[in-house]
Amino acid sequence: MTTTLDKESLTLEEFIANPPEGKEWVDGNLVEKTGMTIGHSKIQARMARLWANYLLQSGQGGEVYVELPCVTLRQGRRPDVCYLTSELIEQFGNNATLPQSPPLIAEVASPTDSAEDLFAKAAEYLESGCVEIWLIFPESHRLLIITQTQTLAFRSPDKVTTRQILSGFCLLLSELFN
Repeated sequence: MTTTLDKESLTLEEFIANPPEGKEWVDGNLVEKTGMTIGHSKIQARMARLWANYLLQSGQGGEVYVELPCVTLRQGRRPDVCYLTSELIEQFGNNATLPQSPPLIAEVASPTDSAEDLFAKAAEYLESGCVEIWLIFPESHRLLIITQTQTLAFRSPDKVTTRQILSGFCLLLSELFN
């Protein structure tokens, strides 16, 4: 969930140059990311750790980030967890903000997030460079993987694998939710 901050206003260009911590630029407003719980934070950290450990083991290169500032076609966002390839890091690693969506994103639903907002955000990411997005629902122990061509649904203890990015990564959802 996000809360609009009335006292602060930035242009998208100002957000790109110096993205404020914990805030996104949405529909012309600077908004604070809110609604996160201890459980949300735990799942975010686990997802980042699982992807990062796999990167080290597989030798694929790239990096995993949390709350990385990026720009979609119309917003300034901060995905909960994302993966950048070595090529993207080489090309944009010195920028304050990634000028596109990361290729692999995980968004963890907080109790205050609406499904419509999460699906709209997923579509926005896919329109601006994301190839695969994982929507994680901690309360119901479910995960959706969304690509340009399909949406797949899983529930704990299903085995889940990446579809197009971070080749070969898999996990049992019970590893993420327990």
